[in-house]
Amino acid sequence: MNAFIAIIRRDLLLVMRRKSEALTALFFFVIVTSLFPLGIGADAVLLKKIAPGVIWVAALLSTLLGLQRMFAADYADGTLEQLVLSPNSFSGLVFGKIVAHWLVAGLPLVLLAPIIGIQFGLDFDSIKVLMVALLLGTPVLSLVGSIGAALTLGVRGGSVLMSLIILPLYIPVLIFGAGAVYSSSVGLDISGYFSLLGALLILALAFVPWVSANAVKIAIE
Repeated sequence: MNAFIAIIRRDLLLVMRRKSEALTALFFFVIVTSLFPLGIGADAVLLKKIAPGVIWVAALLSTLLGLQRMFAADYADGTLEQLVLSPNSFSGLVFGKIVAHWLVAGLPLVLLAPIIGIQFGLDFDSIKVLMVALLLGTPVLSLVGSIGAALTLGVRGGSVLMSLIILPLYIPVLIFGAGAVYSSSVGLDISGYFSLLGALLILALAFVPWVSANAVKIAIE
């Protein structure tokens, strides 16, 4: 547990030293979601209808921007090799890096959701649903994204390849996350969407750290 907390704290400290990289993804999310209301105009019905899809697509792309850095720096300076040789569980250490990535790239999206929702004219209940959906979905984005980051570690043009690998895997999160917000906005039941997002999160928590750890080991070897 101490090593798990230590790796999270270390990655967060490294991010604080390179704030521009983390802020770039957040600005991207805010700018993309803000351009649609400006481009479409004051059509409140249309804005409310497209809001779930636009916000979730922007969240997916924003998360992708920071994934390449999850392992790259530690791979380049040999830190990953030292972590593999340490007596601590490497899967646990990789999970710590995934948690750190979510704290930097996913949690801010949840906190920004009310502001973005107001731009699209979402009501209070729909904004609450959006926040809960992002709270369940963004950890899945970081977890699944770690697989792509690990598989493309050290590969030339890895960011493009990673996007091609990861984006199809993000589709269920996009469908269930956007579906929950849209269903809430039209007064339909949303419990099924939350159940499916929760199931995806549990499944990802159970298997992804182990898969990503083994992918990193293969890249190092």
